[in-house]
Amino acid sequence: MRVLITNDDGIESPGIHELARQIGGAGYEVIVIAPDHDASGTGASLGRMGSGNPIAVTRSSIEGLEGPAYGIEGPPALCVLAGYLQALGPLPDVVVSGINAGLNTGRAALHSGTFGAALAGQNFGIRSLAVSIARAEDVWFWETAAAIAVEVLPTLTDAPERSALNLNVPGVPRGDVSGIRWSELGKFGAVKSAIEKVEDDKIHFHMVDSGYEPDELTDLATVRAGYASLTSIHGAAEVWGPDGEPGKMFHPDHGVHAASAGHELRPPKAVFETPVFDEPEFDKPG
Repeated sequence: MRVLITNDDGIESPGIHELARQIGGAGYEVIVIAPDHDASGTGASLGRMGSGNPIAVTRSSIEGLEGPAYGIEGPPALCVLAGYLQALGPLPDVVVSGINAGLNTGRAALHSGTFGAALAGQNFGIRSLAVSIARAEDVWFWETAAAIAVEVLPTLTDAPERSALNLNVPGVPRGDVSGIRWSELGKFGAVKSAIEKVEDDKIHFHMVDSGYEPDELTDLATVRAGYASLTSIHGAAEVWGPDGEPGKMFHPDHGVHAASAGHELRPPKAVFETPVFDEPEFDKPG
């Protein structure tokens, strides 16, 4: 089973090093293809690519990992594309993105390069997992997130193609994690963007506490309760209604089917006829 590991914090991040070591140590064949720089916030962007724009590749190494590691001049989704096109090795069976330094909870995770890499893998037909961890004071419990990712991997590898999961882990030792719970994607994450100040030629953004009080079954509430949160995600969903359906001619009087009800996004049309995950070791919401 070949696993492509990437991230958005860059090839030198301790999170990706720990993740690669533990996945490799669990018997998986690992290749690391990650940005050669901090590519946080790039979502599923591929960056500048195409004819006349060659992408720089640097051979790297990770202590304790036998498999190859590369840093490339591009965002995480481009790393996944390079793996999918077999630029640096055989086609991977699974993409694992992380470990991100900080949670990727709520719909704001869409902007995360960690999350975006998993969506890219899904788009290319590869089962994918995004892994993020909360910060605890000045300590990052990388070992905890990596260990839980290894626990989740067998479920993902047995899932249908294009399955993608978002895993968020509390910043505590592994023994203090209460378990892994299936969770909904929250309306918001723990932080949000805000304008600090605007100058004549500059806009200063910064991150502030979102003030969001999450519902019990959401990913953020799950992590705050001491559990690892696991959410099945779908990136390129379609929304259709009675007026707008594939094959129908557009008319100006047609209405557009709502993609949300208030703050709640409607789920996409079911991709799988049967439940994807039925493993007993994970608790499902409700």
